[in-house]
Amino acid sequence: MKYTALDTQIFIQNRKRFVSKMQKNSIAIFVSNDEFPSNGDALHSFVQNSDLFWLSGIEQEATMVILFPDNPDPKYREVLVLTRPQELKEIWDGKRLRANEATAISGMPTIVWEDVLDGMLQQWIHLADAIYLDSNENDRKNNLVRSAEYRFIDEMKSRYPLHQYLRAAKILKDLRGIKTKEEIEVIQKAIDITEVAFKRLLQFIKPGVFEYEIEAEIYHSFLSQRATGVAYHSIIASGDNARTLHYVSNNNVCKDGELILMDFGAAYGGYNADLTRTVPVNGKFTKRQKEVYNACLHLHDYAKSILKPGISILKYTDKVGEEATKQFLKIGLLNKTDIKNEDKNNPVYRK
Repeated sequence: MKYTALDTQIFIQNRKRFVSKMQKNSIAIFVSNDEFPSNGDALHSFVQNSDLFWLSGIEQEATMVILFPDNPDPKYREVLVLTRPQELKEIWDGKRLRANEATAISGMPTIVWEDVLDGMLQQWIHLADAIYLDSNENDRKNNLVRSAEYRFIDEMKSRYPLHQYLRAAKILKDLRGIKTKEEIEVIQKAIDITEVAFKRLLQFIKPGVFEYEIEAEIYHSFLSQRATGVAYHSIIASGDNARTLHYVSNNNVCKDGELILMDFGAAYGGYNADLTRTVPVNGKFTKRQKEVYNACLHLHDYAKSILKPGISILKYTDKVGEEATKQFLKIGLLNKTDIKNEDKNNPVYRK
């Protein structure tokens, strides 16, 4: 890993938070993501299951986290499962974690090698009444390939059909939405790295520069600050390209008089920053560009001002939409007739 080792308390606290929500005499099992092939014998860069990382801090493939707080043997109430280091594989693509190294990262003293897990896990399953399994419950998930966690669900239900199965994702969705003090410090580091990169770009952007050159500056700045890399594909959209919501071609030249929209963020220690900014390529807004920019800035500041504990996401969306309508009317994107005739179920500002 490029980043400085994180505070082990992050993962110790996260496990305690999850365990506190588990049913009595239940076991929770989390598996890592697949290694995905690209072409030939090459693999895509491995990305860990973020739920497993949240519980352990381990980024290595073929990893499992097993939590069984009511296990009669205290030693096995928290278990980290790792692939056993193999000399040939390590010569080929790098060193794998030793037990003491994994404990130092995760705060989990009990390490079990994957090749001896099966018999032990069967005993623990027989002692438990319910099994928590993880799944990707993102509402916009759209993967056609059946991932490791879903294959593991199939396997468990086939081997142990009479147990009660529970959704770990339902608990994690609530827990992960509230960051601990230690987590916030890591997120702030990702934000700080992103800010440095943005300020670097303000000195770099000018007419004639290509979008991909700006993207390259982002990568350079991130990696030189020990970031893992980018949090997501960077959007560097000059001129008309900015109308494509997820424009990632980044291959056009930035022209005098255009605006450039940039959406990028650093990944650091399993946590991400996310920044979007629009600036004039030549360093100076036209009158109309400034007018539209300030309307967006006003709307952004208004949205921040009402985002407080107690407001529902639906009420929040409605209020921001009402303010957007006022701003769009002010700068001529809507007129009074548009607003008067709008469908309340599909407000006119959305167009």
